[in-house]
This record gives sequence, structure tokens and C-alpha cells, in this order.
Amino acid sequence: MKVKKYLAKDMSEAMTKIRTELGQEAVILNSKRVETGGFLGMFTKKSIEVIAAIDPELSLQRPKKEAPASVIAKTPSKPKATNNEDTVKLSNDIKELKSIVKGMQQSTSFGGDDYPSSLEVFNGILLDQELSDSYRMKVMKELLKRWYKEEGEKQGARQIEKWVKDETSQLLNNYDFGRFNYEKKYLNVVGPTGVGKTTTIAKIAAKAVLEDHKKVAFITTDTFRIAAIEQLKTYAKILDVPVKVAYSIKDFKEALDDLKDYDFVLVDSAGRNFRNPLYVKQLNEVIDFNEQMETHLVLAVTSKYRDMKKIIEQFQLIDINKLIFTKLDETDSIGAMVNVMLDFDIGGSYIATGQNVPDDIEEASPEKITERLLRR
Repeated sequence: MKVKKYLAKDMSEAMTKIRTELGQEAVILNSKRVETGGFLGMFTKKSIEVIAAIDPELSLQRPKKEAPASVIAKTPSKPKATNNEDTVKLSNDIKELKSIVKGMQQSTSFGGDDYPSSLEVFNGILLDQELSDSYRMKVMKELLKRWYKEEGEKQGARQIEKWVKDETSQLLNNYDFGRFNYEKKYLNVVGPTGVGKTTTIAKIAAKAVLEDHKKVAFITTDTFRIAAIEQLKTYAKILDVPVKVAYSIKDFKEALDDLKDYDFVLVDSAGRNFRNPLYVKQLNEVIDFNEQMETHLVLAVTSKYRDMKKIIEQFQLIDINKLIFTKLDETDSIGAMVNVMLDFDIGGSYIATGQNVPDDIEEASPEKITERLLRR
């Protein structure tokens, strides 16, 4: 691979130099603003430094214009480099490439001026949404490639926005998304206090009854808060579905037996302090986690990113299948939601956008999350 550094007054001039020398197949490896010249820190000249690379094999595939016979005749043949010369040249190229890569690794982020203005708008949005730098830079790197390969300066705003949505969604495409699909009978919903877990369960149950026409029932193991049981009973009364209370694993198994004729059973577990490891262990003592059950962990998007990570780490004593995100209506920043999914390789099932039952809940998908992430 041939790697070269260019210095220009702006990105447009740099790209002209790169295309002239390396061709259309050249790829941008890095770019940054630099200041040159000046005296005692004054009168410096701002420029842009761009590192580009080209695979020689790609350039060889291009059709070349044949030189006139007269020129060929006059051109003296160049002696072939010896094996030693080739080795020295290759060694120097490797050293230069290693130096460039090391410099790129030391740079944690691109400066705002390094992107074309159309892309910088979306870079600013991802920064504002608090998307992790590593994931943001991954998106922007792919966008920059598309910009130069597909002549972004000639594209309209709608096309650029489509690129951004495609590349951002791509971050999440390898994970399992989607609502509970009734392949299993039981949905166990866990989570810390104050995330809206019981309300979320009511929304899911209401959708199952009203839209999917399922025969639904509740089991609650949240015996630590009387208000929680009463809240679930209120929802159960409205939906005309039964509620069973389980204080032990024996009670839980009896409840499962009593509800064996129902299509769909939702389990509401106690929302106690996630920092107490005894709580998560006690879940195993009360709930029978069998092959017929899925477990979804509820997280509030209003929580700190650090706390969300701690919650997931604590609940990993249980096999978490998917994440449910609540309180999207209470924050303008949802980057932490994307960060935790990517950090822990867990997809999402639902996103809750308010308190209304059953309306304020949606099926989670990379496209819907990206749409919300890029809202200005």
C-alpha cells in the first residue's frame, strides 16, 4: 500500500492533489488541522494535513495511455532494483506506515473542521447525543469514505442524511431486536427501582390482549412494595386478567401450574437496589428460569451511562435476552442507550416514550433508534 501525507489550505485542495497523484481509488486514513509558519506563536497559517493511501494493485488495473513510439525510443531503460534495494524500500515503507498508524491512535477524535460541512452537522448531532467517541468515529470514518468515493459534494442533503442513517443503523444490525413474539410463554421483566417497570409490563400486556388477542396473566414477585402489587392489580382489573403473587419458588411454581392454560404470562419482579448482589441472587430463589422464559432488563434512558453499565453487569448473573428502554420522552440525549447495547452485545425489545397505557411503547429496531438518535 502506498501512503502519503498532503498539506493544503482546505480539504477541497487536498482532495485535488490526492486524486491527481493517487487516483480515484485513494482512501483517506486521517485528517487534522495544523498551523504552520509564524513567529512566537503569531501570524501562523492554518492548513489541513491529510494522510491518504492507495493499493498499487487497484491502480494497476486502470487502463493506461500508451506513450508515443518516439518517446519510448528515447526513454532509457531503468535498471531494476536489486533485492537489497527492494528490502530497504519495503522496510522504510513499513516504518512510515507504523508511524502514521501510531499517530492516528494517539488522536482520540477528529476536529470539527476536518469534515465537509454536510457531514460535520451530523458529527455534531452524534456528539450532542453523547454517543461514545469510538462508535461516533466509526460512523464518521465510513461516511468520509462514502463522501469521497461517491462524490458527496454533488449529493443532496436527503442523500447525505440517508448515508448517515445507514451507517449508524449498521452499528446495531448484528444484534437481536424486536418485541416478544410468543415463541415462549413467559416474559420475565427485571430492573432497578424507578425505571417504570410495572407500567411497561402493563403496556406489553395491553398490546397482547387488545392487538394480538392473547389470553394473558400476571405473576408478581415484588412483595417488598405493597404499592407495586396494588398498581399491577389495578392494571389487571382494567384488562380483566388474573394476578398471582409469589413469595417463594414454591409459590411461583404453583402460580405457573394455575396459569398453564394461558397464552402469555408476564412476571413482574421486585425493583430493588441493583447494587445489592443479594437481590439478583434472590431472583433465582423465587423465579424458575426455564427454557420457556425470556428475561428482559428495563433501563431508564435518563440514567447515567455509568449506572446503566453497572446495572447490566449486576444482572448478568441472570441470562438477559434483551433490553427495554424507558423514559425516552424525558431526555434529549439517547446516545447512552446505543452505547450499552454495543458494549454488552444485547439488542432491544421495546422503547417506552411516556406514561400512557398502552400507547406509549414501540417495538425497538435499529432504524427506529437511529431515527431518534439523529433528531435535531
